Amino acid sequence: MIERYSREEMVQIWSPSEKFKIWFEIEAHACDAQAQLGVIPLEAAKKIWEKGKFDIEKIDEIEKTTKHDVIAFLTNLSEYVGDEARFIHQGMTSSDILDTTLSIQLQKASEILLNDINKLLLALEKKALEHKNTITIGRSHGIHAEPITFGLKLASYYAEFKRNKERLINAKKEISTCAISGAVGTFAHIDPFVESYVSKKLNLEPEEISTQIIPRDRHAMFFSTLGIIASSVERLATEIRHLQRTEVREVEEYFAQGQKGSSAMPHKRNPVLSENLTGLARIVRSSVTPALENVTLWHERDISHSAVERMIAPDATITLDFALSRLTSVIDHLLIYPEVMLSNLEKLGGLVHSQQVLLALTQKGASREDAYEMVQSNAMKVWETPENSRKNVYKKLLKNDPKVRNYLDEIEIDKLFNLDQHFKHINTIFDRVFSNEKE
Repeated sequence: MIERYSREEMVQIWSPSEKFKIWFEIEAHACDAQAQLGVIPLEAAKKIWEKGKFDIEKIDEIEKTTKHDVIAFLTNLSEYVGDEARFIHQGMTSSDILDTTLSIQLQKASEILLNDINKLLLALEKKALEHKNTITIGRSHGIHAEPITFGLKLASYYAEFKRNKERLINAKKEISTCAISGAVGTFAHIDPFVESYVSKKLNLEPEEISTQIIPRDRHAMFFSTLGIIASSVERLATEIRHLQRTEVREVEEYFAQGQKGSSAMPHKRNPVLSENLTGLARIVRSSVTPALENVTLWHERDISHSAVERMIAPDATITLDFALSRLTSVIDHLLIYPEVMLSNLEKLGGLVHSQQVLLALTQKGASREDAYEMVQSNAMKVWETPENSRKNVYKKLLKNDPKVRNYLDEIEIDKLFNLDQHFKHINTIFDRVFSNEKE
């Protein structure tokens, strides 16, 4: 992944030094297990830990000849270990090292991503509670629907990322397996005790049955989960982009002192961070289809999945880590304009209360069909009224409609335009979303 969209902690997980460190630990722990079984001398296992080193440049140089990364690593490791190196990798195959290492890397990546989500949840909760009663308009199809609060809007995103957290916890568990079962997974040349021993040392679970590789349905679930999280990132980023449009301007990304919006138009303040998040989400989701296609391998193994995972594993985790961190910063510093929200809500001259009028008419004896016609016919007149003349016009039209007045008097109509009706269950919704966090 390019440096522009990378954070050091996640990048380090995928570095050559970290990868070879894990390779060595797997091999050394396996030697300890072999020593306990009496397969190799106990002293040899100790010396492997003491002498074990590697040189990344030398490994790369050896691989130019061997065309095999694990053999290149073992060759370089042997140069440091000496005679005891003959006991390393006994009964094992390359996939034992590669797949178990990938499990550890994905597990570590998950821990960082879970921490990212926790920080985002805190930011969303803080803003949701702060704007619990900040009135705004809810939209469907991009058109004014009925009033909500900005806090409710943010609470829905909070609940979504809370679900994403649970998905990632499950995906982390799914991917945290170890396979050290040898060629075609039969343990023909290595005791299952070695796999159990190494698993415990590395905080993994033994793969219940490997075919020489860890089954790729596990990885498919993991990357699918990352894709879902990325889609949630994009949903929130897209909402911010819509709300920042000049014609709406209910919220705005923080615009720092000295920041520039356009090389040509000095007045511009663009939602560049949210737009960037939309693009980053596409990158993460692009890993999902290859991961699903990796499930289908030939017989007990092939390596058609290998190049795919070498690319998508770092790219998807590094990108999502960056995106979650950026989104948290956007929410933390988001500029929110309650007065604009209220002004926008009033642009349709009271049409947002149409359902209350509809229900009141049916309660007073009008059929739903007749009530709907009365409400809609007056509403259409509001749409045709110039925007600067719409204030309270819907209420006036209803009061002047003889059909409506057969069922409702002026006082009853006035009461139907009270915003409180829309917010009477806010506490119930907030308790549902946030109660578990407070227990």
